[in-house]
Amino acid sequence: MSESAVAQLVSEPPRRRRNPLLVVIGLVSLPVLVLDQLTKHVVSSRMELFESIAIIPHWVDITYTRNSGAAFSMFTNLPGWFRGAFLAGLALVAIVVLIVLIARSDGLTLTTLAFALILAGASGNLIDRGLRGQVVDFLRLHYYQWNYPIFNVADSAITIGVALIVLSSLRSPKKD
Repeated sequence: MSESAVAQLVSEPPRRRRNPLLVVIGLVSLPVLVLDQLTKHVVSSRMELFESIAIIPHWVDITYTRNSGAAFSMFTNLPGWFRGAFLAGLALVAIVVLIVLIARSDGLTLTTLAFALILAGASGNLIDRGLRGQVVDFLRLHYYQWNYPIFNVADSAITIGVALIVLSSLRSPKKD
């Protein structure tokens, strides 16, 4: 190896991977958050509470509801002041942890994308709790009288994010 080649190898700093924080927040979290808030605004401003519009009869409806609890209406029986503070605090902690995890990531991975989706969902539902005191839900999947709990875009983002983390962990080889 020539002296100039050695000098070039020594003088060039090692390449760093780019921090994906701004990319995933700008290209994943922010658009999902905007879609979530936009759909909730349209539904809550144009529909009456509990009004339902069939999109695919006996399968998919837009049904406007509000959820004061967590997923699947958990914690709805707790006192309102405690429930609100607990769920808002939990969402804030999750948002901070997710931002730190994304910022510390070495690059854009399936897990980073998953964290960005969960971040958008947690933020969207936190905004609802702050503005309305409840989360707007409107997507109803059902088969005649069999019903899946009504949800929203933020809930979908969280669910997809968690599924991507599980998928990523199943695909990745174990590291010691």
